[in-house]
Amino acid sequence: MKDWGKTLVGPTTTLREALRTIDAAGCQIALVVDERRQLLGTLSDGDIRRGLLRGMDLTDQVTAAMHAQPTCADQDEDGRTILARMRRLGIHQIPVVNAAGIVVGLNVLDDFLVPTTRKNWIVIMAGGLGRRLHELTQDTPKPMLKVGNRPLLETIVRSYADQGFRHFYFAVNYRAEQIEQHFGNGEALGVEIQYLREEQRLGTAGALSLLPSHPNQPLLVTNADLLTKEDYGHLIDRHLQSGADATMAVRDYEMQVPFGVVRERDGVIESIEEKPIQRFTVSAGMYVLAPCVLDLVPRQTYFDMPSLFDAMVKQGLRTRCHTIDGYWLDIGRLSDFERANLDFPNVFR
Repeated sequence: MKDWGKTLVGPTTTLREALRTIDAAGCQIALVVDERRQLLGTLSDGDIRRGLLRGMDLTDQVTAAMHAQPTCADQDEDGRTILARMRRLGIHQIPVVNAAGIVVGLNVLDDFLVPTTRKNWIVIMAGGLGRRLHELTQDTPKPMLKVGNRPLLETIVRSYADQGFRHFYFAVNYRAEQIEQHFGNGEALGVEIQYLREEQRLGTAGALSLLPSHPNQPLLVTNADLLTKEDYGHLIDRHLQSGADATMAVRDYEMQVPFGVVRERDGVIESIEEKPIQRFTVSAGMYVLAPCVLDLVPRQTYFDMPSLFDAMVKQGLRTRCHTIDGYWLDIGRLSDFERANLDFPNVFR
């Protein structure tokens, strides 16, 4: 990501000086701001070229050629929303401003195309037995089941790698040799993979006690049976902005009762609701944890994520939810596995 601060120029800057700024910053744009860094307009090399064609001179001030009502992004907008707007409008840069119109950043299309390398550790819980898919997992661990043309776990790793994550830990137990043989140290996928080998099943959080040390940054923990198009960097960034110790990714889940539900009191029917839909907020199987949270995980003991969150609440640590609303599929049943294979060509090709 380039230093957007180098794109800032004042309103009395000449067009010649602005061209030098645009060339030096490498963002193909200059942001015209006042002394408080309040955005007055934007100026591209194209704006300058068109101004010269209209008879302007390179000694004229930038205010004569700048775009005084540029498209801007709010500082609280997520990257996916901003990228969608840039694509829709066909623009390559969007200044980021706060509520007072002060410039706080600059989004450049190239920054979305080449993801920033993330140093956060990704811990993937891949040691489960896959009992609900026992007809498929008798000889193959569930993360190694083929979805599309590759193992489910490989698609998960690729989705993180595509977003700039490089450091992975796989918690393995059941038929671990198949996973280790396929992935090795991760070099073939351009990542680094290490293994947390469970001598006994440790649940959805217990394997965190096997990490060799505490990371310097929040780590992201995920189940190995999830297919999603979530923006993981956004999930971590929101966690950091909130000041929370732990973030649980959640999503809405609807379930329809297949019968008419009777509301009664003392045997008297008050109402009948035909096949109502019940709505719940459920865990999406992804968690962002501050390094200090690892101190709450007992060693070599079965320990699941609900127990860890309960322990955090009792310790007075701050926990929060992060709602995801894009594609998400937990492959727990045969019908989910079949749907994943149907979705794969369109969602993960």
